[in-house]
Amino acid sequence: MRKQFMVLGVGRFGSAVAIELERLGHEVLAIDRSERAIEAVADYVTHAVTADVTDLEVLRTLGAQDFDAAVVAIGADERSSIMATVLLKKLGVRFVLAKAQNQLHGDILTMVGADRVVHPERETGIRVAHSLTMPLAKDYFDVGPGYGLAKVVVDQRMAGKTLEELDLRERFGVTPLFLRRGDQVIMNPHRGERLRLGDELTIAGRDEQLQQVLLL
Repeated sequence: MRKQFMVLGVGRFGSAVAIELERLGHEVLAIDRSERAIEAVADYVTHAVTADVTDLEVLRTLGAQDFDAAVVAIGADERSSIMATVLLKKLGVRFVLAKAQNQLHGDILTMVGADRVVHPERETGIRVAHSLTMPLAKDYFDVGPGYGLAKVVVDQRMAGKTLEELDLRERFGVTPLFLRRGDQVIMNPHRGERLRLGDELTIAGRDEQLQQVLLL
């Protein structure tokens, strides 16, 4: 279902969100005070506008109240980020996701009505830390205290074996969720699936269990 999204602030984070939402088939309005930032993203989104998102009437004129959701991706200007969040909720935007610079900023965004607050730098830092302790993992995703998902590239030690032969669930307590082979993605791969060199296997479990698998 095609939805309408408004992205306020199109720096590195905001432009990545806006462009990906457009790629996924949705309608995206990108807004920023910087003409240069808008010019950089204009060819990749539905609409791009240079405007002050801390002005209630500007947001009302742009039809913020009619959008399915808004992403407040304003960079270091915490005051503008908070003000934009307040105004969007005042206009009745159903879902507002806001980017936080730090914990205090995030707490304030929550208090003024943000439906979801993200901490991109902190989340990236967590992933980097885990990648250092799991050097064979291509990527790591934190899902809760002590739990995560690890994307493992099948090497010579695992290639040619079935998931049943590896017996990851019984031996390590982890669950195979996805198997990517080229452009093909297999959800909940069967135990009889034989792994090939270069396959990407996404497994879920406790961090210590994931580390054990990666030491196979």
